[in-house]
Amino acid sequence: MTARTDAPRFPSLPGSRAVARLSAALVQPLLGRVVRRIAASHPSLFARLGPHQTTDFVIDAVELPFALHLRPDPKALVLRAVPRDALPPAGATIRGRFMLLLELLDSEEDGDSAFFSRDLAITGDTEAVVRLRNALDDVDGSIAEETAAMFGPPGRAILAQLRRRYATDATRRETT
Repeated sequence: MTARTDAPRFPSLPGSRAVARLSAALVQPLLGRVVRRIAASHPSLFARLGPHQTTDFVIDAVELPFALHLRPDPKALVLRAVPRDALPPAGATIRGRFMLLLELLDSEEDGDSAFFSRDLAITGDTEAVVRLRNALDDVDGSIAEETAAMFGPPGRAILAQLRRRYATDATRRETT
């Protein structure tokens, strides 16, 4: 199944590979900080994943110039930004709009509905994806809010702006 064709994708223009590599390198220190803090705050996430702790997930927010590589192994935790031309082999790939993925992270959106409406694409080991989804569903509170709070007022302001913009864009898509 593929993501909707009306989802804006990062353009494949001259220089886009360099932008993807630079963007991935710039966000990497932030991702490392975030994943360590979330893992420390929510160690029960790992138990829910069972044998899928060592599964390599590719999370592809189609508007970004890179994808994320997640391996939720508490002994060798990985969350890194990777240009699309350098993605590792994945046990499962989850692809969709950035804000949809963020809402799924916080259990604010129904993953089944997003999948069947073709707003979300899943390939590979669906059991691993279901386990990841169930683990995230068990988290109390908002991982997005928790992450934004790590960066203080600027982080919370950016998250609020992203949510407002997404709500505006979603309203526009519904009326067209």
